[in-house]
Parts: sequence; C-alpha cells; structure tokens
Amino acid sequence: MKPSVLFVCVHNAGRSQMAAGWLRHLAGDTVEVRSAGSEPADRINPVAVAAMAEVGIDITAGQPRKLDHAAAQASDVIVTMGCGDTCPFFPGTRYEDWPLDDPAGQDLDAVRPIRDAIRTRVERLLAELRPPA
Repeated sequence: MKPSVLFVCVHNAGRSQMAAGWLRHLAGDTVEVRSAGSEPADRINPVAVAAMAEVGIDITAGQPRKLDHAAAQASDVIVTMGCGDTCPFFPGTRYEDWPLDDPAGQDLDAVRPIRDAIRTRVERLLAELRPPA
C-alpha cells in the first residue's frame, strides 16, 4: 500500500500547494498526495504558481481545499506549515512541522527560496517514505 501525505497550511494557496506539487513531481504515483488549509483561499497564490512553473511544475490544477478530518485521518504523514492550533491531531499519525515563510504577498524573488526549501524537505521526506531498494 502506498503511503499518503497531507500538507496543511492556513490558506492552502502557497506552501502546501508547492509541497504537494514537488511530491507529485518527485514521487510520481508512488505516494498519495493531499493538501488542505484551515482557512482556504479562493485560489492558489499566482506567485507560487509562477515559482513552480520556473522549475517545470504546473500547480494550476490545484484548488485550495478546506481541511477535513477524513483526509487527515486517512494520511500516514501530516506536514503542517504554520497552521498552529487549527491543525487536527490524530494519535498514531506521524506529524512534521515545517517552519517556512508564507509566500502570501511576497514577490517572486522572495518566493524562490521558499520553493527551494520546500523541495529539500520533500526530498528528505520521500527518502524516509521509500524503503531502500
């Protein structure tokens, strides 16, 4: 059974969407990828879309979603990015908190290092999820 990862941030418009984009890109269909927000925005941050497009990853199909308990409960790993106390907690689920700057209101030059930091963390997470060959 393939592992599932849920990325959670407040608006589900920047960090969590970029993380989901990276994991889909790097893992293909070997990992189930979800993302959600405690207070979802109307649309994905266009600067996050532009930053990901620069590295050949299209996240325009994503839509900010409201975090629900079913998605959280069905996930093996929940990665939170600044959602604080609004993130649900399920015993037995692995949690990671990634302290990353919020790309909201930032320009592309400010979002690139956030994008790259997310890639590094996603690569490390993916290495932990995949058993050695």
